[in-house]
Amino acid sequence: MTSEPVSTSSPFDPPGVTWQGVSPRLITARLVSAGITLAVPVVAGAVLAVLVSPWFWLVAAVPAAILVWVALVVPRQVRAIGYAERDDDLLIRKGILFRSLVVVPYGRMQYVDVEAGPLDRRLGIAKVQLHTASASTDANIPGLVPDEAERLRDRLTVRGETRLAGL
Repeated sequence: MTSEPVSTSSPFDPPGVTWQGVSPRLITARLVSAGITLAVPVVAGAVLAVLVSPWFWLVAAVPAAILVWVALVVPRQVRAIGYAERDDDLLIRKGILFRSLVVVPYGRMQYVDVEAGPLDRRLGIAKVQLHTASASTDANIPGLVPDEAERLRDRLTVRGETRLAGL
């Protein structure tokens, strides 16, 4: 009976790939968004608890607990986001518990967007969105500093046009 060698590589961490991380400012952006969203039910629950019944403290406690959970998880999620440019494709990884690795061949890219909302602009970050022939492709890289987002957009566009011309 022979045993096969055990591979130490993971499908989410291909060998020889150097990952680029995103800006830690993305943590602030996500925490501010979650805080604004969850502050409304916390405040409403607290007001109702004071004016109507102490049972409404439960209404305030649930979103407050969720906010604490978000504050613990978001920094790890942001650190798990990465991208790597290879010769023929772009790799994007995300997730802690539910991990994903998206491989986008340069020849399949149709166009590349750079987006930044008001909070993103205030924090000095942007998101690069890749559009491919597949409608289900979730290929975006959030939390890039604007210079890197612009550089990546231009580089991916050139690589996409080069690979597409070769088809």
